[in-house]
Amino acid sequence: MTHPVYENFAPARAADAGGNGGTNGNIPADQLIILPVRNFVLFPGVVMPVAVMRPSSVAAVQQAIREGRPVGILMQRDAQQEEPGVTDLHRMGVVANILRYVTAQDGTHHLVCQGEQRFHVEEFVKEKPFLTARVRRIEENDERNSDVEARFVHLQGQAAEALELLPQVPGELMAAVRGAESPSTLADLVAAYIDISADEKQELLETIDIVARMNKVARLLAHRIEVLRLSQEIGRQTKASLDERQREVLLREQMAAIQKQLGEDNGNSQEIADLEKQVADAGMPDDVEQMARKELGRLRRMSDAGPEYGMIRTYLDWLIALPWKLPEEAPIDIAEARRILDEDHFGLPKIKQRIVEYLAVRKLAPNGKAPILCFAGPPGVGKTSLGQSIARALGRKFIRVSLGGVHDEAEIRGHRRTYIGALPGNIIQGIRKAGTRDCVMMLDEIDKMGSGIQGDPSAAMLEVLDPEQNGTFRDNYLGVPFDLSRVVFIATANMLDTIPGPLRDRMEIITLSGYTDSEKLQIAKRYLVRRQLEANGVSPEQVEVDDGALQTIIRAYTREAGVRNLEREVGRAVRHVAVGIAEGSVTHAHITSDGVAELLGPPIFEDEVALRVSVPGVATGLAWTPVGGDILFIEATKVPGRGGLILTGQLGDVMKESAQAAMSLVKSRAAEFGIDPAVFASNDVHVHVPAGATPKDGPSAGVAMFTALVSLLSGRTVRKDTAMTGEISLRGLVLPVGGIKEKVVAAARAGLTRVMLPARNRRDYEDIPQDARDRLEFVWLERVDDAIANALEPAEEAQPLRAAV
Repeated sequence: MTHPVYENFAPARAADAGGNGGTNGNIPADQLIILPVRNFVLFPGVVMPVAVMRPSSVAAVQQAIREGRPVGILMQRDAQQEEPGVTDLHRMGVVANILRYVTAQDGTHHLVCQGEQRFHVEEFVKEKPFLTARVRRIEENDERNSDVEARFVHLQGQAAEALELLPQVPGELMAAVRGAESPSTLADLVAAYIDISADEKQELLETIDIVARMNKVARLLAHRIEVLRLSQEIGRQTKASLDERQREVLLREQMAAIQKQLGEDNGNSQEIADLEKQVADAGMPDDVEQMARKELGRLRRMSDAGPEYGMIRTYLDWLIALPWKLPEEAPIDIAEARRILDEDHFGLPKIKQRIVEYLAVRKLAPNGKAPILCFAGPPGVGKTSLGQSIARALGRKFIRVSLGGVHDEAEIRGHRRTYIGALPGNIIQGIRKAGTRDCVMMLDEIDKMGSGIQGDPSAAMLEVLDPEQNGTFRDNYLGVPFDLSRVVFIATANMLDTIPGPLRDRMEIITLSGYTDSEKLQIAKRYLVRRQLEANGVSPEQVEVDDGALQTIIRAYTREAGVRNLEREVGRAVRHVAVGIAEGSVTHAHITSDGVAELLGPPIFEDEVALRVSVPGVATGLAWTPVGGDILFIEATKVPGRGGLILTGQLGDVMKESAQAAMSLVKSRAAEFGIDPAVFASNDVHVHVPAGATPKDGPSAGVAMFTALVSLLSGRTVRKDTAMTGEISLRGLVLPVGGIKEKVVAAARAGLTRVMLPARNRRDYEDIPQDARDRLEFVWLERVDDAIANALEPAEEAQPLRAAV
């Protein structure tokens, strides 16, 4: 059967059948309406359906119907061309009569066309609203001679043979082939229905000579007949192979029955008996054991050569290997847990206190539903190692499941057993690897799961991380409930924004901020140096790293919230020394602050505060990033203009609005800050945030922008030791912002001594590390007047603006 040919797959809005189709008047008699199609060739004498969806094609068809005229069907040279021009079409086509025109409810237009005669385009007349052309009709030469007659009979026999090899061939097609009266009619009929490419059909259409056309059709048809014969032969061989396999299975079953009667069946029966004993000893719940014995019964009745034997055996192995029995609750020593946490991690007092509380509740209520902890913070602050410490404190197995990049729900719930190579999900695989139901399972990078056509794994995690539901967790592969309530789940994440709300609601979020310089120094002394010495094969007696060297590496070679880069730089320095030790030229090395540059090269980071805040118009802000806090410089200058505001530095919409609000506030209160209002009429203000390649957004730079503008226009410099954050309103209020802990730590790390924070952020003061609190002076802002009073140098000490920043 012939299927409709869609000449354009993109939906389009067509004119109504009763309209004018986008043209005025009738088409001249010497012109033919052209209908471009793709991947479709119509032959004379053949009836084919066509689906028309392009607006120009719909207009062409409707015009032809109104005038009762045929259309010329031309195939595109490039099927991907959406709006073909005159150069994109073949020049040889077929004049077709429209037998039927139907507009479907979905807006598509369908034709039934009958090919009438070949034509060649002599000249395209117009392209809009549809193509028309002057054409030359090509008459068929049907004169008979012995050569043509012989080829006609041969082609007719080939076509009949091909139709007999095809399944479910319509009788009308067979009758049309046998009843063909002329060679050209037969050649076109076979060419229309033979399974060849559209380009090959176009080549046949353009072959005018009947002998050459019949030769080409016969050659292509011979190839198709050979393919059909081979296909039938392969089908017969496959059927014979299946029949042979069924015969083999039957014989094996008969042989097994004979061996059983003779008492010689000692292979498969012994394996089944071992499996039955293992099922009985596994300690499965009643419903799970009933399922296992049902599958065991199927296995007993099945030949080991059967295709499902291995699948059932693998399924039973998984059921037997899972830890169904609940082990005895190990005693929890709270003092020992404190010692382990202090031994593995420096600082983090609140985090450690929460973990101790968690362990205390587990000790007092072993069967209680423990919360799901989620450690959130920048990379390198010790989230994964905290989970390992909890496992050590509990005396349980630790299993890590990486969720970064997981985008298939089957990774969590597993595949159904009907699929080849099916396996349980990562949760059940981790339980089997641990060998116990009360393990500590770390769900690492839970914020980096994705979703795709295979489902949403974060939705599958809802059941895993819900203490009310995970007692009956059902993996698709197992098909039976498994109790996860005794598993201690601990998740880690860098950003909470990408975690779906329902999933985040099931976890208790514990935030880990970045480390201060003093904390990094202690971590490096206690852990990182020792670890790198062991990794590089040197002893503490051979290489010694003093505190000054570590402080130099922290401040001049790393700028991060965690300590991963710090460990890399320490390792790089140790490796540089290890070369001399391996060569024998060095026996003992003492790395000092002065020798760091020789080992690691010039410092990577420098103190930019003194460099950038030495002139009016520059303020130091505080920013939050997914990897911790950072300082942000706001630079402002004025250029001749008409009072406009120029913003650069790849700022987001919210940050641009903060700058506009700051500018409006400065203009409205210019007199209060000693600013001449006339300066706005003759100058434009340019606000720039350096590091232009980094996108920046958020409202918390409002105070810094306002301070920079007042500093620029009043000629008073901003204090070099001060950084600030906060959102401003047009009433002059300083509004609270987020990320205070990370921003304050970044200010301490940058060497600043004063920070100005919104007064309504006092609630976050307790979250700031004690070391940062001791090193910084805090100024709490209620209004922008407080910021100007505390941030700008006195007017008599201000320096005049010498140059644009």
